[in-house]
Amino acid sequence: MSERESMPCDVVIVGGGPAGLTAAIKLKQINEELEVVVLEKGSEIGAHILSGAVVDPKALDELYPDWRDMDCPMAETPVTDNWHWALSKNGKTSLPHFMMPPLMSNHGCYTGSLGNLTRWLGEQAEALGVMVFPGFPAADVMFDDNGAVTGVITQDMGVAADGSHKGDYQPGMEIHAKYTLFAEGARGNLTKKLKAKYDLEANCEPQVYGIGIKELWDIDPDKHVPGRVIHTQGWPLSETDNWGGGFLYHQANGQVALGFVTALDYKNPYVSPYQEFQRWKQHPAIREYLEGGKRVAYGARAINEGGWQSVPKLAFPGGALIGCAAGFVNVPRIKGSHTAMKSGMLAAESIAAAIAAGHEHTEVSDYEANLRESWIAKELKLVQNAEPAVAKFGGEIGTIIAGADMWMRTLKIGLPISMKHHRDYEQLQRADLYAPIDYPKADGEITFDRLTNVAFSFTNHAEDQPNHLKLKDPVLQKESELKVFAGPSTRYCPAGVYEWLADEDTGEMRFQINSQNCVHCKTCDIKDPNQNIEWTTPEGGGGPNYPNM
Repeated sequence: MSERESMPCDVVIVGGGPAGLTAAIKLKQINEELEVVVLEKGSEIGAHILSGAVVDPKALDELYPDWRDMDCPMAETPVTDNWHWALSKNGKTSLPHFMMPPLMSNHGCYTGSLGNLTRWLGEQAEALGVMVFPGFPAADVMFDDNGAVTGVITQDMGVAADGSHKGDYQPGMEIHAKYTLFAEGARGNLTKKLKAKYDLEANCEPQVYGIGIKELWDIDPDKHVPGRVIHTQGWPLSETDNWGGGFLYHQANGQVALGFVTALDYKNPYVSPYQEFQRWKQHPAIREYLEGGKRVAYGARAINEGGWQSVPKLAFPGGALIGCAAGFVNVPRIKGSHTAMKSGMLAAESIAAAIAAGHEHTEVSDYEANLRESWIAKELKLVQNAEPAVAKFGGEIGTIIAGADMWMRTLKIGLPISMKHHRDYEQLQRADLYAPIDYPKADGEITFDRLTNVAFSFTNHAEDQPNHLKLKDPVLQKESELKVFAGPSTRYCPAGVYEWLADEDTGEMRFQINSQNCVHCKTCDIKDPNQNIEWTTPEGGGGPNYPNM
């Protein structure tokens, strides 16, 4: 049995995204002597980062007031033109700006690659002396005898699919820290364990999610308007009694980022979020931008949509949740990077103060108190009923109620409504209540099949390694997921990971998991009707390698 190596530090941060790197930078800005480690499961910083993105620079302004003069890639394209369309099958209606509350404005925001912004943040962190380790997923949490977090263990490397050790086997390393920050993003597997261990969701609504699916296109220069931002609602989800919407952002270098978010509380098991996205691209108002263009990248990621009422308890002995691990997305604005970064700064301030006072493995309760009095709280409280209103009353009526509530909260009135959440997997209904959906076949020019698109996520996993998608009960999967719900895993996964295949001789159905296709979106972990699939970390460096997402 190989003995694990260990490494001590002051703070270890799980996740090299905007929240984690901002926390690391802030810690070093406060005290350059602190030893700070960032663990990132992707092959490089930014490899797993996917967002629209239109970024509110509020937090970036606080972290680096002169960031616009520091060769930051996000400074290239300020938002210049803002549209919101309600789509019917063949037409669109532009919603006037006066109907939108002031906080919905994108004035002063920037559009670009969140992955590239993250890479830039990584460079700033390393320049300050932060130890950044890409390709090292945190696989487990360490606790002391009092139940406090004392650090994490990284994933073992060189384990074969049968569990045996290959010639290049290396056991994971123990990273011992005075404090540990969890910045895993939406539905992190360690965050799930911590929520259960410390009952962090005891006093909040359940987190709910959407699945965001995105493509990056080079388009005809004559159609490109740098800084133009378009959001849509309505069709095609209006046809399946679901909600969500699309986006199309004109970014630098003649590219557009376009994508579609489908709320994962949908009831019809025949819904395919991927196919809804492909269908949306065929709308005349969207297709006109894409004709003559070329898709260059693809990806998908789950998004927190619960809002303020789903924010759990943030601090616990020895650690805290930051960024999308906690869930600070402003759903109506489709923005979360600014709130994620601010949460990282607030946590860094509290932890730096605790270490300066000689503490370790304690609960930094002032982080929670400060965050709940910060502009994060003020912003999210203004929109706290938006997602529940649309989920409860549907797209059209719910949007009106949500808009009225946001306006009234802006005026410090607020509607006297309290809307409850539900867990997404519980909403799925039996297949015999619905008819299968006949989605159009991909044309290979505007629309594409999933496996063709997955190639443009540049996903790679070592073939001979344990399956990181754990099926708890194969019998339950067949008897329920297939026979009752008609195999929704074959439709909700945006990467074609799951298949039900008939045996050539017996005709018996067999569940196949093509884990090498996985883009780490976490949808299966969220939407499986029996919570029978668990997403865990694969070997380091596995997953997508997004170039500019």
